[in-house]
Amino acid sequence: MPLRAVLFDFSGTLFRLEEDDSWFDGMEVIDDDGRHAVDAHVQAELMERLTHPTGGSVTRTEEAHRAWVNRDLAPVLHREAYLHALRDAGLPDHHANELYRQAIDPASWVPYPDTVEVLRSLKANSVPTAIVSNIAFDIRPAFRAAGADADEFVLSFEVGVVKPNPGIFEIALQRLGVAADEAVMVGDSRENDGAAANIGCDFILVDPLPVAERPTGLIAPLRERGIRC
Repeated sequence: MPLRAVLFDFSGTLFRLEEDDSWFDGMEVIDDDGRHAVDAHVQAELMERLTHPTGGSVTRTEEAHRAWVNRDLAPVLHREAYLHALRDAGLPDHHANELYRQAIDPASWVPYPDTVEVLRSLKANSVPTAIVSNIAFDIRPAFRAAGADADEFVLSFEVGVVKPNPGIFEIALQRLGVAADEAVMVGDSRENDGAAANIGCDFILVDPLPVAERPTGLIAPLRERGIRC
C-alpha cells in the first residue's frame, strides 16, 4: 500500500542538541582526586548522558531508579533523573542544574539541514506528519523557531505512553487518520522507533550524527520510499 503519512522522532532525527563550549565555562567536576575543569573528554561524557542515555553506569537509589524509568512521562521526573545522571558524572548541583536548563531550552536544539525542507514539502504535498517523541518538555517552540511544523505532536509526557510501547504509535496514527501500513516511522533508534514496525508501519533508521555531517539523512530515504518531499 502506498505510504500516506510520516511519523518522526525528534532528538537525533529532526533536531539535535548541539552544545556550545560556553555552556561549560567555569564548570568543574569533583572526583576522588579533587576538583577538575571540564575538559573535552568530560564535556563529551556529559553530553552523552544528556542525549544518548542508557543509565547503565549511573548508580541509583530506588527512588532515583523510579525517576529514571519514568523520566519521559513527567517533567519533574525527567529533571530528577537527568540531574542525578549529571551529578553521578561529578558535576556539583549548581552546574548540573545549569547544564540541564540548557538541555531543555528549545533554543539549544538545532534542526538537521533538511528538516525544515522535508516538513514544509510534506505539508505542501498534503502528506500528514506527526512527531512521536519520548520527551518530557514541550518541543513545539523549537519547530516554530526553525520555521517548521507538523500536523500532530505525540509527546510521551502528554499522552502517558513511551516508545517502544505500540500505544504511542497508535495514538499518532489515529490522530492522522491513517492505517499502520500507510505510514512510515523515521527515527534514530531501532529499539524505540523501530517498534512501529511491530504494528505494521514501515521504518527508516537514521544516524544521529552531528548536524553538519548529515545533510540529506531525511530527504533521501523518504524519496526512496516514493514520498514526495
